[in-house]
Amino acid sequence: MTPLPALMVAPTGARKTKADHPKLPITLPEILHTAEACFRAGADGLHLHIRDAQGAHVLDAGQYREALEALHAAVPDMAVQITTEAVGRYSPSEQRRIVREVRPDLVSVSLAEMTTDDDQTAVLDFYHWAAGNGIAVQHILYGPRDLQRFETMALQGQLGEGLLQAIFVLGRYSDGQESVPADLDTFLAWQAALDQPLDWAVCAFGRQETACLAAAAVAGGKLRVGFENSLWNADGAIAADNAERVAEIAQVISKGKNRALATV
Repeated sequence: MTPLPALMVAPTGARKTKADHPKLPITLPEILHTAEACFRAGADGLHLHIRDAQGAHVLDAGQYREALEALHAAVPDMAVQITTEAVGRYSPSEQRRIVREVRPDLVSVSLAEMTTDDDQTAVLDFYHWAAGNGIAVQHILYGPRDLQRFETMALQGQLGEGLLQAIFVLGRYSDGQESVPADLDTFLAWQAALDQPLDWAVCAFGRQETACLAAAAVAGGKLRVGFENSLWNADGAIAADNAERVAEIAQVISKGKNRALATV
């Protein structure tokens, strides 16, 4: 099963448009160009959203397969994770079906969205099927309710075997979707008490994305950066493109490693 990349870029998301930033990649050629630039800047993974001809978020097996093939050819050393995000358009059964049809190496799944399904047998079958087929499911966790649900399901073996993956989302439900480093504390306390190893990462919304990711790096987490969550550099300026955001966070990681080596 593919482990989480150390630094994943989420360049597009489901909601932003060119009106938010002209360099937001929407089309496949734009995504490919962004992936190549972000890989050169230090990202070893890409969180993939695709859009339809009108620019709307879509879960489409054919488009996913086309994008994955093109990305693997353009950046063969970059892991690619698809999303099942519903955005109010897709049911849990449709989200599960897209994973079964595409069979990606990595996929992100909102635990909250998936467990709203009344058919809990189908939900549990999906998680075990994914684990059995070597598909790395990263569970999106937004807050205490998700953490409690994840812990219960994990300890009961309902999320499949092997090392589980998660992403802690900071600021998604804060005022103005603005995260702060202290938002990480709840997640870290929970993770430290969890009676199970976890491959975990952090993403953060808003102007303090860099500060939040720096705190996560110090705590030993992996990082996700990009225009899906934030457009801002640490100095308060809007980034020129996703690669600029990746470069800033890659520098954060590099400084952290250098500090760690200096203490050895």
